[in-house]
Amino acid sequence: MDLRISIVVPVHGVEALLPECLDSLLAQGGAELELIAVDDASPDGCAAILDAYADRDERLRVVHLAANRGLGGARRAGLERATGDYVWFVDGDDRLMDGAVEAVAERLAQVRPDVLVTDFVRGYPDGRVEPNTWRRQIADPPPPEVFTLAEKPQLLSMIMSVWNKVVRREYLLTLGVEFGDGYYEDISVTYPLLLAAERISYLDRPCYYYRRERAGAITHSSSPKHLDAFGQYDRIFEFIDARGGGTPPGLRRRVFDRTVLHGVTVYRTPGLVPGGLRREFFDRLTGHFRDHRPDGYSFPGGVRGLQYRCVARGARGAFHRMDDVNRLRTLPRGVLARGRRAVRGLRAIARRAVYRAFLRLPMNENLAVYAAYWYRGYACSPAAVYEKARELAPSVRGVWVVADKAAGAALPEGVDWVVANTLPYLRVMATAKYLVNNVNFPHTVTKRPGSVHVQTQHGTPLKHMGLDLKGRPSAGDMDFERLLEHVDRWDYLVTPNPHTTTAFTGAYPGRYEVLETGYPRNDRLAAATAQDRESARAALGVREGSRVLLWAPTHRDGVTPSRRTEELTALARELGDAYTLLIRHHYLEAGTEIPPVDQGARILDVSGHPSVEDLCLAADLLVTDYSSLMFDFAVLDRPIALYVPDWEQYRKERGVYFDLLAAPPGVVTTTVPELAHAISSGRAGEAEAARLRQAFRERFCPHDDGRASERVVRRVFPVA
Repeated sequence: MDLRISIVVPVHGVEALLPECLDSLLAQGGAELELIAVDDASPDGCAAILDAYADRDERLRVVHLAANRGLGGARRAGLERATGDYVWFVDGDDRLMDGAVEAVAERLAQVRPDVLVTDFVRGYPDGRVEPNTWRRQIADPPPPEVFTLAEKPQLLSMIMSVWNKVVRREYLLTLGVEFGDGYYEDISVTYPLLLAAERISYLDRPCYYYRRERAGAITHSSSPKHLDAFGQYDRIFEFIDARGGGTPPGLRRRVFDRTVLHGVTVYRTPGLVPGGLRREFFDRLTGHFRDHRPDGYSFPGGVRGLQYRCVARGARGAFHRMDDVNRLRTLPRGVLARGRRAVRGLRAIARRAVYRAFLRLPMNENLAVYAAYWYRGYACSPAAVYEKARELAPSVRGVWVVADKAAGAALPEGVDWVVANTLPYLRVMATAKYLVNNVNFPHTVTKRPGSVHVQTQHGTPLKHMGLDLKGRPSAGDMDFERLLEHVDRWDYLVTPNPHTTTAFTGAYPGRYEVLETGYPRNDRLAAATAQDRESARAALGVREGSRVLLWAPTHRDGVTPSRRTEELTALARELGDAYTLLIRHHYLEAGTEIPPVDQGARILDVSGHPSVEDLCLAADLLVTDYSSLMFDFAVLDRPIALYVPDWEQYRKERGVYFDLLAAPPGVVTTTVPELAHAISSGRAGEAEAARLRQAFRERFCPHDDGRASERVVRRVFPVA
């Protein structure tokens, strides 16, 4: 077939998904292909992946940009080098469907359109694949093989991204448009492409796999860059105005309605426009309405028309009030579901209003709010800081946030608490001077000027965290822009060692002050006595003389409850009744039941125990895989055995900061029999294991002297 198609692939931060994209392109047939991949100064391993593929297949050319230019700049760089009759822009985190190029090439050869629009599917992180919901707008009834936008204006109702449009290269180059900078960079090209095209064709076949809800995608990220949309809108209307009467009034109105709808959708979608920029975004939307409103424009009917009227007047408060009512009105129709959701919706609206009112109250300089593990209870470093602050800064009242009354009742006697989302909770969250947590507070919490946020975190990192997860499947639908907004609230970040300081300041870049004090939660371990050990064992019901092993692995994909049960029962049988196994499941594996073992070690499930420090004190030895608990347990200077049957797989999929097996805290095993022998033979406690543990402690426990809490309190609070 005498047809050459240039496929341009902008690449940035998609290391885990890039091979799938490239494989889908290189497997295509049916036309002469020119593949141009533009490495947009990607911070991960994308450059090496591209070069390796290029070495294997001469159809792929790689362009390495010296500095990041964004999607628009990368596409421009690729287009400059393209030589094909047609050009197709494919994002590096998406892929083409099997046979897509052959089907596209056949249609291009038949009708030689200016623009060929293809159907597509949406793929989600959980494996779901959905068809294009806009397809019927254009395919029912089927359009002619070639048409103009005026003949099929419904095309404007479909997605306006560039990736489902194959464009005649000479037509694009002579159109006088280019991809913009920032977010929504392609709409300043796609609208003009369709408006000016004399020959459009539609291929009613899914050719493109569009990955939705990927972490870092603009449709799933909070960022000031969402305001870039208005610059792209301006370019669209500059193009229309430059054509004079070349655009029918009806099409101009459709384009205008579509851009206003896009702006309203971005504004209304939770988590996209940062809180501090929402007023500016709405004002910009009002300005867009004023500047580009077509002559004789009439508002659409229904709720959309009311929204547009609020936008036109700049009535942001009225927009929100109407929007809240409309969200309730459009809840599911089932009577029970509608009632329950309506109540929840009304409560959420009321909470927002009450919280905003409390924010107007003076800040309480002597109030501190504490929380841990998403309000699960009194634990970790926040609890240690709370106790030390009561001693050294008694003028500051501490209040704990818990998920429910049952969690509050379980707190130590004398500890004040509030239940999340109640009026007392809203008041303390709005007025407290100090906020201490080992995870982030909800996004709805406002960082008041003068307030002090202390982020203690909850473990020394082995696996990648924060921004270092970009492009990895393990990130799931993680919103990195939202994460950075949370980090921007931190005033202090507590770290236990230089390794953690380096890892966290890279994974969570911000303006906070690092307190490399040691982890406050480990003060109990550093100051532990033999009596503490015996008390912890007695509280757990450990038999006198039994050797206690704490089993505490992290969660790993592919480890099923049945596999975990098999491992533990096999270990219990191998060790015998001289041992007690304390089993602490990861919270994602809660509910895994381990049956008693005849003629084996006694098994105690301590997954629900409120204090992991007590479990560490009771244990003679820790068995783990990649859990950060190994760094805490090392403070006790007791044996640690690693059970790591899938290290290379875990290292590749999750990403790690250092090679654990090159510098382990003790013996390393990969099978249950090997693990059992290392324990029962005493090898886990021999001289070589002790040497490894000492080197591990020197690296990761340099500040664990029992005074980390004091150092944090003296830096943060007004000490008496």
